[in-house]
Amino acid sequence: GDVDYVCAHATATEVGDIAEVRAIRRSLGPRAEQIVVSAPKSMVGHLLGAAGMVTALACVFAIRDAVVAPTINYDHPDPACDLDVVPNVARHTPVRVALANGFGFGGQNAVAVFTSV
Repeated sequence: GDVDYVCAHATATEVGDIAEVRAIRRSLGPRAEQIVVSAPKSMVGHLLGAAGMVTALACVFAIRDAVVAPTINYDHPDPACDLDVVPNVARHTPVRVALANGFGFGGQNAVAVFTSV
């Protein structure tokens, strides 16, 4: 149970977001509900080739600054996406281990793990 933050791929598509929530729950187990989640794409859009770098930087800054970036315009969450999503305002919280989810076209998926030293 080391993960403190998941920087979600979260493209705001119903099928994709629900699939990502299920993957987070399956991977992190019962503790998934206690792990902070946010989606930088809500602020900058989908940057395609640069999207992975943005999620990586969100993880690094969350660890460095103990602040998780918000998911803006998160006003009507889907009940199926029932994780601890940071809505609209950054959250101050210690982050020691962060995951950056990156999903590509054609089912290419990766997760990068970042830790404090």
